Amino acid sequence: MREFARSVFGRTARRRWIHLILGGALAMPYVLVGAVVVGPLTGSRQVFSELPLQLASFALGLPLAALTALLFPLARPLEAAAARALCGLAPDALDQGPARTPAARGRTAAWFTLHLGFGGIVAGMSLAVPPLALVLIVLPVPAVLGDARLGLPEVLGRPWALPLCPPAGAALLLALAGCAAGCGTLLARWAPALLGPTPEDRLAAAEARAADLAVRNRLARELHDSVGHALSAVTLQAGAARRVLDSDPEFVREALAAIEDTTRRTVGELDAVLGLLRDGDTPGTAPAPTLAADLDGLVRRTRAGGQRVTATVTTDPAALPPLVSREAYRIVQEGLSNALRHAAGEPVAVRIGCAGGRLEITVENPLGAAGVSRPGGGHGLRGIADRVRLLGGECRAGASGGTWRLHVRLPWKGPA
Repeated sequence: MREFARSVFGRTARRRWIHLILGGALAMPYVLVGAVVVGPLTGSRQVFSELPLQLASFALGLPLAALTALLFPLARPLEAAAARALCGLAPDALDQGPARTPAARGRTAAWFTLHLGFGGIVAGMSLAVPPLALVLIVLPVPAVLGDARLGLPEVLGRPWALPLCPPAGAALLLALAGCAAGCGTLLARWAPALLGPTPEDRLAAAEARAADLAVRNRLARELHDSVGHALSAVTLQAGAARRVLDSDPEFVREALAAIEDTTRRTVGELDAVLGLLRDGDTPGTAPAPTLAADLDGLVRRTRAGGQRVTATVTTDPAALPPLVSREAYRIVQEGLSNALRHAAGEPVAVRIGCAGGRLEITVENPLGAAGVSRPGGGHGLRGIADRVRLLGGECRAGASGGTWRLHVRLPWKGPA
């Protein structure tokens, strides 16, 4: 009984009732247009004084409402907003965009017709039933007091009729509430099918989300590789300069110059990446670093911090495609960053060559004193694996015999 009362008189039922009243209000202009047509056809000047003519005007107005929804694509977002707010539907159950395709417009027209049809019926009942029910409920009072001025129908003069009037009035109110709750439930059940996104819309939205996620992941990798390497290099360079501040001023000057160069380049790269995140903004002016143009500077800045780096290049980096050159630079950069973080001061060997139509990159260094990576690592290697996978290459990283080895093979022409 409690569930029935909640379904008929609960908060959701009341909000759906308001939604139906709104549909009745939207139906009134179409009913008036229908009355303009029905009146001359029937020769009646008072269409709204006769129930059959009212129903005819209402029936003639519904096709006009459907035509409105077909011609105006914005009818779908407006109806979806009202249904989402008043029918208790999930935010993602209804589409927020205008109806562009014929199928979407047809479904919107069907919904608009149902909304105005059910709304007109419930709104009309809400205007007519409560006064009649109230009269039936209070009708026995003047009869008991002997007031015969009401002009009651003859049937109500019988002894058994008046006691039945209050229950009949209450039953009318209950029937009105039940009809409104039923119509509201039906509209809420049909709304996702008529106003919700089509399978094509869901697929397009999923593809857009996937593309946005891919861009975000790419920018996150760029920030991690660029800023992470810069912080590792600057920390190592500053520490080395502090240790020899009094004994080797020349090394300190080189370290400070490397810190200045590293931070300047990193700020430029950071500006370029953040420019991509600003809506309507243009990317930063700093070009993306490549293996051909920036490998020497990367090795030089890493050496300035006291890290012993040996770079062996047996192929021409300038012959690499731009995409492969950019990603190869980031892979080498992250390999050196790992060495700076986990094997500071140890010799690092970088080998870049070509074999079997593939670019091969190898970064090797002895394991640090702890022999393992510090907590919080792992994002750099994951970023390398993502880059290699997108290019259709192969990546292996791990420790063997006291040496950490990163080996990457990339297709010379990039992804298929």
